[in-house]
Amino acid sequence: MKTKTKSKIEVTFIYLFILFMFVIIGYPLVWTFMMSLNPGTNMLVTQLVPDNPTFEHYNWLFTDPNSDYLLWYKNSVIIAILNALGSVIITSLIAYAFSRYKFVGRKYGLYLFLLLQMFPALMGMVAIYILLTTIGLVDSIWGLLLIYLGGQIPFNAWLVKGYYDTIPRELDEAAKIDGAGHLRIFWTIMLPLAKPILAVVALFNFMAPFMDFLLPQIVLTSPENYTLALGLYNFISDQFSTNFTRFAAGSILIALPIALVFLMLQRYLIGGLTAGSTKG
Repeated sequence: MKTKTKSKIEVTFIYLFILFMFVIIGYPLVWTFMMSLNPGTNMLVTQLVPDNPTFEHYNWLFTDPNSDYLLWYKNSVIIAILNALGSVIITSLIAYAFSRYKFVGRKYGLYLFLLLQMFPALMGMVAIYILLTTIGLVDSIWGLLLIYLGGQIPFNAWLVKGYYDTIPRELDEAAKIDGAGHLRIFWTIMLPLAKPILAVVALFNFMAPFMDFLLPQIVLTSPENYTLALGLYNFISDQFSTNFTRFAAGSILIALPIALVFLMLQRYLIGGLTAGSTKG
């Protein structure tokens, strides 16, 4: 009886903790959504449950001539897609080299990747800004994309290399006996087996441009090149300082492409968790 009572108490505390975390995470989301349905633009007069809910703010984002929201959305989606694809390609190749090849500097290269993870990208922004100025990519979404692609390499390379290391080398040897080269082994064996971890890399790097504000703030200056995070900031600053309800509506819509990509990659993400729990 004591064991059952203890187990019920533990389960109760677990559910209470989950409920508490749900409130902490869910309340800001609910408040933001409800704010986007409030008429007017001032945050001080908004209500959690508006008396006259309206979608006028969503309509304004897409139809008003003074709104650049669609342009910012397009910029963010382009950067996100290219960042996800580029990260998967670059990371998978680098991780494959460090996992399967032996070459001079391999050990110190891994240590360098580990060291680079300890420093935020903002520490090198002066050098990065000078580099972008030199190659003419300041105030360009392509310059911002270049920073994202380069900045993700250390962490993602370690992540994917660790997964590659769990794939038996006997598969490589068997393929070599059948006459397969390194590229064919990488394409037909490593990539299919590494889909779960590559899906994680793709998802994280797709999300980054939608969430990041500091790097676009440093690199981009023209409103037509803004990403969503930077563009929406203008709704609550300077002359747009009272557009909190429009800011809320624009923020809610950011979740749509992220949710869509998550649903597309969900089966690979779940497969990766299952494989990780049974390997070894």
